[in-house]
Amino acid sequence: MKKILSLILIGLLMVGGGDAMAQNKKEKKGGKKNQPTMFVEGRQKVRESDYATFDKFTSFSTKDNNLYYSSFNYTDIPGLTVNLTPEWPDEIRPVMNYLEMTSRASITLCALYALNPEITDHSQREQLHNQAREEAKASLDAFEKWKTMKGMRNKTQYKVAEVDYRYFKGTNFYGEQRNEDIIHVGVIIYLGSKKNNIFTVDTTSRTFPDIKFFPNDASIVESWTPVIDELANYLKDNDRKGVLLTGYTDNQGTEAYIEGISRQRAMEIKKALMMRGIDASRIEVIAQGDADPVGDNSTYEGRVANNRVSIKIQ
Repeated sequence: MKKILSLILIGLLMVGGGDAMAQNKKEKKGGKKNQPTMFVEGRQKVRESDYATFDKFTSFSTKDNNLYYSSFNYTDIPGLTVNLTPEWPDEIRPVMNYLEMTSRASITLCALYALNPEITDHSQREQLHNQAREEAKASLDAFEKWKTMKGMRNKTQYKVAEVDYRYFKGTNFYGEQRNEDIIHVGVIIYLGSKKNNIFTVDTTSRTFPDIKFFPNDASIVESWTPVIDELANYLKDNDRKGVLLTGYTDNQGTEAYIEGISRQRAMEIKKALMMRGIDASRIEVIAQGDADPVGDNSTYEGRVANNRVSIKIQ
């Protein structure tokens, strides 16, 4: 039974894949089985107004209004699907009833999560990202197993997306979930077989040069002011974007000194952006010390090259 379910999952969970039978035939010809995958979308800055046109599961046309948002906590799925006929919460019960009645309807199910915006430690946030993705995948896997046991043949695509909670609920909104590290924002459900990118992929992000510093100095050299001005103006014109500032230095000094000055340099750029009207919540700072050198630390010129802050739009 376990082997059969595995074969079915391979077909159904493949991004943009066809039905399980066609997929299994392809695997037999190639002599190699593909592992089930879920597409993890990148960070999405989404305001609540973006969902204003989404129905709340009040109609189920597969031609019009077929994109639905619900605040349903998808981490409840494993517990709910222990029963073949789970007691779905009111906010998602209609769409589940619809899927059971039209058991061949195509569906895309996207789990949305966010991280507590008050957590600023980069390594902690990365750990939470990984935890949130695995948690969402486990929940979606439980849904797929339930769907298979029910005999439903819906062609299903699963997605996991991180949204910026500050943008999703508005920059001034952060309510009763303040103490949660991982926020389960909800799910987006798309009904239909037509390929659909739930979030528009932005390919217009600008690139900016590294800002250089003199060795043992965190002062911003005046010649870099135009770059900071340009970066601030870009962020004002693209208010859904944020910026990651990564501080670096050469290998001269103690570990604590190297860590401290690389962070201080990134913080100086952050302060300069804030003075130009960019909200602190849009600026992420990390310190990488003497990691990833771009120059030879045995020469003065190489050390100068390594004293920098890199800029990444996100």
